[in-house]
Amino acid sequence: MTEDPLPEKARVERLIRIGQPPRNRSEALRKLVWILPWLVFLGAPVQDLLAGHHTTSATTAGWVGLLAFTGIYLSVVFRTMGRPYSGRLVAAQVAVLWVLAVALALSLGNSWLGLFVYVSVTCGVTLPLRAAYWTIPLTTAAMMLAGWFVDDLDEAWGLFLIVLLVGYSMTGVRQLVRTTVELRKARATVAQLAANEERLRLARDLHDLLGHSLSLITLKSELAGRMLPAHPDKAAQQVADIEQVSRQALVDVREAVTGYRRPRLPGELAGAQVALTAAGVTADLPAEPDLTDVPEDSESALAWALREAITNVVRHSGAQRCVVELVRRQTLDGPMLELSVEDNGSGGSGKGPGNGLSGLTERLDKVGGSLEATRVKHGFRLVARVPAGVLRTSADVGSPA
Repeated sequence: MTEDPLPEKARVERLIRIGQPPRNRSEALRKLVWILPWLVFLGAPVQDLLAGHHTTSATTAGWVGLLAFTGIYLSVVFRTMGRPYSGRLVAAQVAVLWVLAVALALSLGNSWLGLFVYVSVTCGVTLPLRAAYWTIPLTTAAMMLAGWFVDDLDEAWGLFLIVLLVGYSMTGVRQLVRTTVELRKARATVAQLAANEERLRLARDLHDLLGHSLSLITLKSELAGRMLPAHPDKAAQQVADIEQVSRQALVDVREAVTGYRRPRLPGELAGAQVALTAAGVTADLPAEPDLTDVPEDSESALAWALREAITNVVRHSGAQRCVVELVRRQTLDGPMLELSVEDNGSGGSGKGPGNGLSGLTERLDKVGGSLEATRVKHGFRLVARVPAGVLRTSADVGSPA
């Protein structure tokens, strides 16, 4: 793609990295801001302490217990989003939170039942799944018993579903984060394997192209050196052969490099997705294209067409949506592969086809294809067609089967 992918990469790097530790203070602050809104359930205990319903010693103990509870909760949950504590330390912290929630609720009243929400969240986020599946309902039951003890079952029933469901929802979020991390690692592994395979292919191709030629050049050079003093005519023939082999090797290398630089349609589709997303354009692209029996020249021309079309959409159209379709059609000239790129933008300046479309038309003509670029009711549409097989000529039609 001609569009620079760096803006998309920079945008992704600025996002909060799920399941990874913060790399700097800014990322740590963003992760902390994501956690802080969930402290809303601490409003009731704070109001209870500020209302002056308890003795001085009870109020002091309540503030100490609340600060300890909040500090442990933030510590264990925040660390779980980065470099988690060891299993034993996490279990000990969860146990302390559980004891504090029970003790504060039983001693200070129903305003403290909301602490069990955080205990349930901590169980769902930090404990192993099997342990979380039974500690979450246990925490809910403890909250109900505390509500019964303080004679406020209505408040307890109001928090029943919140305590139960928020814990299990955290286990789902946790598994989603784990899946995201695994997918990221798998994608990096696939990219590395693809790069290794490409290196092996380059090594094989270079060996096949140059191994024989260089060996022949070396052999003929030795022969020419031996023949030069006594048989200059034969030495000159060997030098001429060396020149011919060298020229052929150069032609082979140029053809190979041309093949390496030829754009491929799957790669261009992936690049189009990145470019459109970076430009804020909603993209609707096909899955893996079926390129069976499609000549390489046709695929390359269609890849160039897609690159040019996406470049125009990103740079000139001002579109909000872009739809890319790839279909096979049977025509009188044989099977054709049709690429359609339609957007809802302005279509550019409207001063006629630019150099890109003119060059693209010539490129498609060379492979027997065609190009159509027209305005539609709500945007612009580009259609490129290339042969999806051997073109049928008049001679082919008249020849016997």
